[in-house]
Amino acid sequence: MTQGHERGSRGYRRMLAALLCAGVATFAQLYSVQGVLPLIQADLGVTPAQSALTLSAATFGIAVSVVGWAAVSDRVGRKRAMVAAILVATLLALASAMAPTFPLLVLIRFVEGCALGGIPAVAMAYIAEEVHPAHSALAAASFISGNSLGGLSGRIVAAPVAEVLGWRGGVLVVALVAVVAMVLFVLLAPAQRGFRPRPLRLGEIASRVLEAVRDRRLLVLYLQAFLLMGSFVAMYNYLGFHLGEPPFSISPGWVSLLFLAYLSGTWSSAAAGRLALRWGRRRVLLVSGASMILALVVVAVPWLPAIVAGLVLYTAGFFAAHSIANGWVPALAHRVPAQASSLYILGYYTGSSVVGYFGGVVYSATSWLAFCAFLGLLVLAAITTARLVLPRTG
Repeated sequence: MTQGHERGSRGYRRMLAALLCAGVATFAQLYSVQGVLPLIQADLGVTPAQSALTLSAATFGIAVSVVGWAAVSDRVGRKRAMVAAILVATLLALASAMAPTFPLLVLIRFVEGCALGGIPAVAMAYIAEEVHPAHSALAAASFISGNSLGGLSGRIVAAPVAEVLGWRGGVLVVALVAVVAMVLFVLLAPAQRGFRPRPLRLGEIASRVLEAVRDRRLLVLYLQAFLLMGSFVAMYNYLGFHLGEPPFSISPGWVSLLFLAYLSGTWSSAAAGRLALRWGRRRVLLVSGASMILALVVVAVPWLPAIVAGLVLYTAGFFAAHSIANGWVPALAHRVPAQASSLYILGYYTGSSVVGYFGGVVYSATSWLAFCAFLGLLVLAAITTARLVLPRTG
């Protein structure tokens, strides 16, 4: 069996470029609504927490579909499953921009999320099978970098366009960007060499899923996904509402510039992969989580420069932690990497949906300071469980 593409090879470079495009196509359309939530609220007459359902519905769709996508990819192949997922999701993104009512918009976004689940559910298994094991951690970190670029492009393009063309115009333009990224992924992704198809037998699928939940180390990594992603999405969901109120009173278009903080995540996710080779995954994960807590203290200060600095640190810490945890899952789940990766994504997007919504309830009922404290408790729980359970080496 092939050992996979080695770092520096043509196949390796094409793999990373293709996954970068997949990340842009997936996460640009997924997060395009986040930068325009105040505009959706005003246009459709809903509350801040309800407007966030346009994102939570999509992330919940990803959560409920990842296990199924992992099973499908075991049968048809990783690349073919990812191509189908991006194609269907992009068509639904175009449809969401034309949804006439809020309930229909939420429904379309949910189905779009179900389609998008095929990318994160399969990408880590694709890397594990096609990249040499010595370079898989770095390849996984590069994929997460593409995710951050996609999330950034979706937010930073949609909001300024929306101030001119409305939130529908902003979402539509981002969907067109996703179309271009989708085409590039199809052209660049190298042919599979390490994939071996498995039949779709429900008993075997259930057995592989059960194996992926028996290891407490994997359970803790799934918990990291739930807690860290939930706190991260909640921050970006409601920061725009906070800055839109006095004493800031900043418009959504200007607030969208804060999404440039995502560039720190692009850097930190790649840096975390390199540091993990030197320090070990556990240490990098713990330091990344601690930096998120420090960042929340800074973000809570009612001064715009402090909020910007804290957001940059918070984003860098999250993406570093996520790249480590996400890449660690298939390394620990030797026989069931696709199922374990899909369960990690299940936790990741369930956290996005649940905390992303209830964070709005906390924000509306209390204050920005209490909201930041709430997120800090979630991150602290993630750090504590990681320190107690995850191995020092690995």
